[in-house]
Amino acid sequence: MAVFISLCSGALEKPVQKQTAILGTMTIGGSIQNVDNLADMLQISLDAGAKKVLIPASATAKLGTVPPDLLSKFQLSFYDEPIDAVHKALYFGN
Repeated sequence: MAVFISLCSGALEKPVQKQTAILGTMTIGGSIQNVDNLADMLQISLDAGAKKVLIPASATAKLGTVPPDLLSKFQLSFYDEPIDAVHKALYFGN
């Protein structure tokens, strides 16, 4: 997903929002795959300085495995298709 979003960022000449982590994998056919070890991925994102995290909607069932104090550190945004992730990741402001 991160590669797809970065390609769209370059093509649209719009930057990715600051301090954004992008979780999830997109297949060559455009399907979104689930996230393994969501709590670990969020901890890595926090350690890297992320404030906003894009997560596949299919991973919402795994939110119960993440400690509440870790979840409270982020602005979570869920996506269910690649284009939705692009809209949520890129900065379209002035």
